[in-house]
Amino acid sequence: MAKEIERKFLVKGDFKSEAFKATRITQGYLSSVPERTVRVRVKGDKGFITIKGIGNASGASRYEWEKEIPVEEVKELLLICEPGVIDKTRYLVKAGEFTFEVDEFYGDNEGLTVAEVELPDENAAFERPAWLGEEVTGDPRYYNSMLMKNPFKNWK
Repeated sequence: MAKEIERKFLVKGDFKSEAFKATRITQGYLSSVPERTVRVRVKGDKGFITIKGIGNASGASRYEWEKEIPVEEVKELLLICEPGVIDKTRYLVKAGEFTFEVDEFYGDNEGLTVAEVELPDENAAFERPAWLGEEVTGDPRYYNSMLMKNPFKNWK
């Protein structure tokens, strides 16, 4: 079983000058229940289907399975997804030995930017870039599947 261990943070400063890659992502959810989310996404010029299990107590670790599928199939599946679409640009930023994925959201989640770092274990040490803000690991409001249901624009 594939396991994903990642920590999530708000972004509080300029990170784009440090990014070595940027990719547009559009995604929808066939299922967004916490026990199993099923997501389809177009990432750049590739399509993917991903299944994620429920997180552990800290929210940093959970099962993840992903397969590449044709973009045309993703576009067909997006038509039957739950209401709401996640639209964002993902920037890759190297910091020490790890690469942060920094997501800048658009549409109903405009104004929200979060960074994730995948780690070998939950307590692994990592370099904290100056633009890294408050940790939000385990806060369900920041899960993409929840941002689809309760977008950032409604939080105020």
